[in-house]
Amino acid sequence: MVLLHGRAGNPYAILRHARVLGQPDLALLAPQAEGRSWYPARFVRPLAENAAHLDSAFSVVDGLIAAAGLPPERVALMGFSQGACVSLEYVVRRRPLGAVIALSGGLMGAAPPDPAPEPGTAGLPVLLAGGREDRQIPLARVLETEDALGRLGADVTLHLRDGDLHGVTEAERRLAATLLARLGTAPAGA
Repeated sequence: MVLLHGRAGNPYAILRHARVLGQPDLALLAPQAEGRSWYPARFVRPLAENAAHLDSAFSVVDGLIAAAGLPPERVALMGFSQGACVSLEYVVRRRPLGAVIALSGGLMGAAPPDPAPEPGTAGLPVLLAGGREDRQIPLARVLETEDALGRLGADVTLHLRDGDLHGVTEAERRLAATLLARLGTAPAGA
């Protein structure tokens, strides 16, 4: 599983969430974004403002997948906040993987997202989590992302939490573990 941290974060922050998934056989790869940010502008700005940085982030993910030596369908991508946005964009713009766990994120761009499907997005398991009052990731964008992914044929599990928390809850970690178990990448009962 490739793990992408949020803005101003670091690999240790996202690894903390993944380690509690109860999956000892899962290899965790967590890169550090240059300058602790995957892209400079807010994710709801025009995509062109982040395009070069997004391509760079995609290259990091490509490199980790290549280094792991696994087929893409055996790789899950998990991100928090900025990392969640990069994860979602990766699978709809670059190539689909085995699963995506997007914690407090959404598809990027100024307009409601309408990505062209990447071959293989049909049936892609996605956990999309967000807060109803999260000031960083507007609820409207989370719902637009769910709609866009659904139109691409992804198998989306939406989890909305009450309150303004911009973080990860225990319920979301349990949902992530369940999604990975369905893929056969986790031991039964995780």
